Amino acid sequence: MPEKDEVDRIVAAWQHAHPELDFSPLQVLSRVARLAKHLDRARRDAFASSGLEPWEFDVLAALRREGAPFQSSPKALLQQTLVSSGTMTNRIDRLVERGFVERRTDPHDGRGVQVAMTDAGVAAVDGAMGELVEREAELLGALSSADQERLAGLLRKLILDFD
Repeated sequence: MPEKDEVDRIVAAWQHAHPELDFSPLQVLSRVARLAKHLDRARRDAFASSGLEPWEFDVLAALRREGAPFQSSPKALLQQTLVSSGTMTNRIDRLVERGFVERRTDPHDGRGVQVAMTDAGVAAVDGAMGELVEREAELLGALSSADQERLAGLLRKLILDFD
């Protein structure tokens, strides 16, 4: 019999308290929630090692994924990071202050603005991404490559309805 974890103990206690209820969703989603807490901690640590806050990483990573010259409109950035316009303006201001991005006139529309990552921003996000990949690999270390691929497929199937 497989080793029991905390979720097994929690579900067993609930089944004892309410035997009429089906607690099978907790078998999956409570584990996902617990894993998400470990992932959040690993990500915060990875970003901190490069001197970044999670929100800073999100914006810089969105710019990095654009490819050279690592720039985008504020509107595209807010759509990728799922924040409001006011929040994005504040975040860009703070990243400008830290020297990670700069605002440039949009060459295709003189009234528009592009947010461009500086060399310091590229170095920070690349360092954080390297740390992140290492820490996430550690979190998945108990799974074989085949198990990781199977789990990714199952999670993809589950999340498609939400995306």
